[in-house]
Amino acid sequence: MTTISEVALRTHQVATALGEIAVAEAGTGPVLVMLHGGGPGASGVSNYHQNLPSLTRRFRVVLPDQPGFGGSYRPTEADLDARSITAITVDALAEALDGLGVERFHLLGNSLGGAAAIAFAQAHRDRVEKLVLMAPGGGWLPFGPTPTEGQKEMFRYYNGGGPSEKKMAAFIRTMVFDHRQFGADVVRARYEASLDESHIAFYHLYNAAFARRGGMDPLWRDLHLIKAPTLLLWGRDDRTITLEGAQIMLKQIHDVQLHVFGGCGHWVQLERAREFERLVTDFLGPEA
Repeated sequence: MTTISEVALRTHQVATALGEIAVAEAGTGPVLVMLHGGGPGASGVSNYHQNLPSLTRRFRVVLPDQPGFGGSYRPTEADLDARSITAITVDALAEALDGLGVERFHLLGNSLGGAAAIAFAQAHRDRVEKLVLMAPGGGWLPFGPTPTEGQKEMFRYYNGGGPSEKKMAAFIRTMVFDHRQFGADVVRARYEASLDESHIAFYHLYNAAFARRGGMDPLWRDLHLIKAPTLLLWGRDDRTITLEGAQIMLKQIHDVQLHVFGGCGHWVQLERAREFERLVTDFLGPEA
């Protein structure tokens, strides 16, 4: 068991047919599965640890590391040629949750994790009770050029001489509205988390597969399949998954609402942590 702040995490390596999925969890109550984004060094705990003291008062929070990230297995080049990282993640997540005895749950995802959350809610409609999406990939149709500024920074990070604290600082500046909230200690911690050699090798394969596929899976085509009531959370100043692309989600998801944060970028859960926690808790309902 690991302690982060005042929250004790229970950690598991859950076997699936694809490979082992690392899962951390804390709290009791209705299950809330939270999927992290796809930036270098990302993981479930690193992306959401600051929100756990609040959310674990009401929920059993489950934090999987998506395939390729954190302590989970690394998909091979052949895996990524055969299927997208989103399709891989959906299958691995379904098996991992089965292994944990979790059948129905609330699902939350940011960015790459938002794409996996959309795809899961489309494929497993009866397992997702409510859905929270923070600037999700795949369900979004940008009006401007792609790749976006934030996506370019992610692609650059492991190229052109490899990772460095300077490049991590540039990446974080693009992810957030006001980088002064995040000091050298945050940059260093995220940089150090990005140095795992197997993650770096995966990231090169992941970026190459992403380019071959022309970006994320076009999940927007089947947004109407989402049955779960859905809350969209978006930073008005997001330079990675830009706000105007949300319009198709508002039109195509049957039961949907949108909350926009001014003066906020791509990391709502960090930049507006208390508001994020309140909105999520209120949306997921009195049964929590």
